[in-house]
Amino acid sequence: METAGIDIGSLNIKAVVLGDDGIISTGIGPSGDDVEDVARSVLKSAVSRAGLNHDSLPLVATGAGAKMVSLTPQQKAITTCLARGTCYLFPSVRLSIDMGAESTTVIKINNRGRIADWANHDKCASGTGLFLQQMARLMAMPIEEMSLLSLRSKDRADITSTCAVFAESEVISHVHRDPPTPMEDIVAGIYFSVVSRIMALCKRIGIEKDIAVTGGVALNAGLVNILEQELGFKLLRPEAPQTVAALGAAIIARENAEKGIR
Repeated sequence: METAGIDIGSLNIKAVVLGDDGIISTGIGPSGDDVEDVARSVLKSAVSRAGLNHDSLPLVATGAGAKMVSLTPQQKAITTCLARGTCYLFPSVRLSIDMGAESTTVIKINNRGRIADWANHDKCASGTGLFLQQMARLMAMPIEEMSLLSLRSKDRADITSTCAVFAESEVISHVHRDPPTPMEDIVAGIYFSVVSRIMALCKRIGIEKDIAVTGGVALNAGLVNILEQELGFKLLRPEAPQTVAALGAAIIARENAEKGIR
């Protein structure tokens, strides 16, 4: 049976088409001003690549903007979809760290792919992908370049503020010191400030291996490297970490269809 899931995120919309043998196709696009239109376009693109008809495909929506679209009456919480998608990809995972555009969520998962506990950080931008984009603009370099630069750091800078605005001031002060703090150390300090918030969430619900990282920020090798240093072991990362919630939604769409729920 083929099913689909769509994750309506604040920055990007992701779709996954799932078949009996695994993921058939995916789609992604920036959320933009017309969320409904983009969601339909992303879903249609993913379903078309799978050679299917999206009008007859069981579908579940998730994400911050799921209630803003009329694609399907079937909706599921993002944490539930993240847990199911992560467990599908990595059955051994007991903790999933989802690093998104506007929030970071840590989920404890049991061996059935269900949520045992969870905690999230969404009060301030300083622990999110949007914060990293803001820092990249401040540093006048692409995020990909920042990521690689951080791997060369020998003595990361102290970026201690929990507020994105004050963190920006700290970065500026490092840039204008005499002599200025090396750029790679500033970037590593920025990443460590994000990782420190993630570690606080992990400790709140209990660190348990295996651990996976998901969400768009999981593509940032420099940040993941620092997170692995703090945890003391390697993390599992999907090939397309930003689509895991959409995958979980597609899994739930299949279960609903098998129960006769459409």
